[in-house]
Amino acid sequence: MNSNKSVIYWLLSGCILLFIMVTVGGITRLTNSGLSMTDWHLVTDTFPPMSEEKWQAAFDEYKKFPEYQKINIHNDFDLDDYKFIYFWEWFHRFIGRIIGIVFIIPFVYFLIKKKLDKATINKCVILLGMGAFQGFLGWFMVKSGLIDNPDVSHFRLALHLTFAFITFAYTLWVALDLIYPTKREAILPLRKWARIALVVLIIQIIYGGFVAGLNAGLIHNHWPMMSDRQFFHESIVLEKDSWLLRLTEGKSGVQFVHRTMAYVVVGLIVFLYIKSKQFVLTLQQRRGLNALVGLVFLQFLLGVFTLLYSVPLALGLIHQITAFFLLSAMTYTLHRLSK
Repeated sequence: MNSNKSVIYWLLSGCILLFIMVTVGGITRLTNSGLSMTDWHLVTDTFPPMSEEKWQAAFDEYKKFPEYQKINIHNDFDLDDYKFIYFWEWFHRFIGRIIGIVFIIPFVYFLIKKKLDKATINKCVILLGMGAFQGFLGWFMVKSGLIDNPDVSHFRLALHLTFAFITFAYTLWVALDLIYPTKREAILPLRKWARIALVVLIIQIIYGGFVAGLNAGLIHNHWPMMSDRQFFHESIVLEKDSWLLRLTEGKSGVQFVHRTMAYVVVGLIVFLYIKSKQFVLTLQQRRGLNALVGLVFLQFLLGVFTLLYSVPLALGLIHQITAFFLLSAMTYTLHRLSK
């Protein structure tokens, strides 16, 4: 680890920046700020407008698009309101630029200084591609809300969100490879169940994106049953014509999957924890499993209260942040069980 300390710090700083970016992205979504910047330029959008004239020009451009014409025009939406939503979208994109700089410049430096072995170089090239693709996904998502519908596609939002989580997890994995260079024999039964739990957790994150994109957390604000004390509410069937659409595009159906899959995530992690008692574990493995159990129950409770209170900003944001910590613990635990 000592010989790679600077590389490890570099990768972990990237993890921190990705965490900040996802957090700001959550604020951007929850404050409906994501469509405030109606174009994308690599250089000219680096800083917000610097004069009232430029602010007014940006606001006038925003008025040409569906979010203003169909929604905000009826809400006494003025320039100060626009500056508020513009800030969060600009800040989100600004952090993306910072991440690019923080990754590329040190990467070139470490290459020149020959501080990266071939395996790490290959992993970092993958990370570079993932970062570029994530930037594309962000604009691909925003573009969907600038045509006719004043909301972004929930499929594109979920893709953008989930890929950010995956990019973070992979960055953390690469850092862990350097932090723990000594190979250990994998605990195969636990690794298998940890992998299954990770896949289900990622599916749950995708459905969290669906819920957010469809504003599906604003209905059926009851627990443990949905509205009218129904476990499977009749509106799920009525919203769409096919089961595929009901469970991917219907608000009730998407919420049903997300709230039901939460039990599956909890069950898998608890099962993994109980099964681990059959094995002699290292301190790192035990700590990872303990963190997993604690975080999954915290996340479950946050999900319940976020639903009951109809997704207030603070709870919605904390719920997303805790999902990030849960994925971190899952990644760390799987790594320690695998290598």
